Formats: sequence, C-alpha cells, structure tokens
Amino acid sequence: MEKIKMATPIVEMDGDEMTRILWKMIKEHLLEPFIDLNTEYYDLGLEHRNETDDQVTIDSANATKKYKVAVKCATITPNAARMDEYDLKEMWKSPNGTIRAILDGTVFRAPIVVKGIEPCVKNWKKPITIARHAYGDVYKGSEMKIPGAGKVELVYTAEDGSKTKELVHTFDGPGIVQGMHNINQSIESFARSCFNYALDTKQDLWFATKDTISKKYDHTFKDIFQEIYDAEYDEKFKAAGIEYFYTLIDDAVARVMKSEGGYIWACKNYDGDVMSDMVSSAFGSLAMMTSVLVSPDGYYEYEAAHGTVQRHYYKHLKGEETSTNSVATIFAWTGALRKRGELDGNQELMEFADRLEKATIDTIESGEMTKDLALITTIENPTVLNSEDFIKAIAKRL
Repeated sequence: MEKIKMATPIVEMDGDEMTRILWKMIKEHLLEPFIDLNTEYYDLGLEHRNETDDQVTIDSANATKKYKVAVKCATITPNAARMDEYDLKEMWKSPNGTIRAILDGTVFRAPIVVKGIEPCVKNWKKPITIARHAYGDVYKGSEMKIPGAGKVELVYTAEDGSKTKELVHTFDGPGIVQGMHNINQSIESFARSCFNYALDTKQDLWFATKDTISKKYDHTFKDIFQEIYDAEYDEKFKAAGIEYFYTLIDDAVARVMKSEGGYIWACKNYDGDVMSDMVSSAFGSLAMMTSVLVSPDGYYEYEAAHGTVQRHYYKHLKGEETSTNSVATIFAWTGALRKRGELDGNQELMEFADRLEKATIDTIESGEMTKDLALITTIENPTVLNSEDFIKAIAKRL
C-alpha cells in the first residue's frame, strides 16, 4: 500500500514518562505504516529541556508559528521533587505556559464521547468544549495578609506621575487582600480565538462572566467580546448557522447541566480551570479529553488534556505491565493531521484522521479497552488490554 504523502511538516513535540512511551507506540503502529510522516521534531522531555536551558520549548513554539500546526506529548512541569530526580539547573516553567504565551493562544478542551462510557449528567449527548482564557486573574494575582487595622487602596500611577486611587477596604482587624489584572489585548485574542474556533467547528459559542457584580473587570470582558463579535463575526456566524450567546456565569452553569451539549463554553481563567475538570470528570475520564491551543493568528497545537501518567511509568521501568489509556494522545495526532490536511488541501490525510478516530472508538465500543475505561463502562464483560495491545487492537481495525 502506498503511504499518504505530506507536503508540509507538522511540528512534533515529544514529552515525558509514560506518554512518551505511548507516543512511540502510536507512531510505530498507527501512523508510520500508513503515512510518510513529515514532522519537524523537538524533544521536550525534561532532560533535554534542562540541557538546552528550555530553549527547545521556545524553538518548538516558533516552529509552530512557521508551520501553523503542532502536536505535543504530555510534559513534566517540575516541582521540588523533580528538581532532585532530574538534577535540574532550575525549576523550569510549564512548557504549555511558555508555548501558550508565544502563540498567544486559547486552550479548547473537549471530551471524546464513546458508547458505553456514559456521562454522569444523563442528558449530555454531545461534547461540551471548554475554552479557557489562560492569562491573568488570580493566576497572576498579588496577595497580602493584613496584620491589623488599616486602609488598603488600589493605586494607579500614570506615566506622567498622576495617581488614581480606589479604596479596597478599611480593615478594623486582621484580614487578607488580593489584587489581580488582565489586559485588553489578551482578552481580544481570547475572543477572536473563540469566534474562529466556533466557525471552524460549526458550534454555538457561549460566554459567561459575573458582570452584574464586577461592573468594570468582568464587564470589560463582556464588552470586548460583544464589540469584536458585532464588528467582525456577526455575519459569518449567521452564514454558518451558529449563535453567539452571552449570559451570567451562574446562569451558564445551570443551563449547561440541563443542556444536551454540543457547543463551546468560553470561560475566564479560573472558571475555565474549574469547569474543564468538572466537564471531563462528568463525561467519564480525563484520559478521554482532547486539548487544542488555537491562536487568533491561525496557529494550532494539539495535545492530550492529561499529564505524563507518572505512576504507570514507574511500573513500566520495573518491567511491570501497564494498561495506560492512549486515546487522547491518539486524538492529538488525528487533530493535527486533519488540520494539516485541511490547510494543505490534502483530502487523503483528512480522511485518514477520520478513519483512525473511528477505529479507536470502534475498538472501545466492541468491548476492548484499557483498565481505566473497563472500570466505568456499561459494556458487559469488557476485555482489558495492556498499553501496547490496545494500540495494536486499533491498528488491526484501522
């Protein structure tokens, strides 16, 4: 069989631990037999990031700007324990955070829906995609413990030296205070990424804040979204037959629980952090959650929503058998291949991505799955496969 050709490379970002092992298996069994795989390879494993002083992460993000499509394996964000384990020069930042900042992107996370893995919310029939604004708010906040009575103020000092003050609170005893910020440019990029992705996927877009309480901070998010929608996207959305819908965050939560799904839910940073975990858990498993970083400039980086599966990796190193779910990592590859095909007008590549996804879902729905899914499936007497045999079962169907 002649292999499918690729005119333009995909940026390939290798990763860490058990997902790195799965990455190699996926390429060997599911991709290389069928595609003349054309990638520009970057090793984002923690050891190599340490050797290059994390320059490899920056290089991989810049390569994504050049080629527009990347696929990323899960990577370690080091803590104190990892500093010792890997003998690191310093506690390197999250590669995802570095890449996200360079590409100015928004992360979209969606569950992979499979018969036999039923959502906890019984009326959810279609995926709910969470779009998280991954900049600012409490994640870049400044905090202070207030030791006793006194006054806390917000002070803005303009470049000309003039000051504007806003009273936060007059304390009559100990307490706490927090300051947080965002910037219009980041909110505008977030809005455009959400509108573009909604058009890409032909899904309605919801956005929610608490503008009735936060009349300046949250209201600015609401206003920027509405201004950009009215000026740039209203006609495009109507032509595509999709809707942009704004509501309050508490109303959105209530509506989501009663909905059938099938839309994108754009959230501010903290809301997106919390709601993406709620949605992934309620749909069944974080290992069945796709993640794509979308830049308003048209860059796409696909990955699994989960981490490096450290516990399974240590078992693997001891020579013990693992049953690690590779579905989200497979779908990272199919997402990147489909987008590459779409940008290059390569119908064969797009169709291959569709077939690989169908083969993966059919394998699970036939009762062959990894242990994590076997524990939650409604399919009777499932066959539990180890990490490699599950991938081989998909290859057989493919």
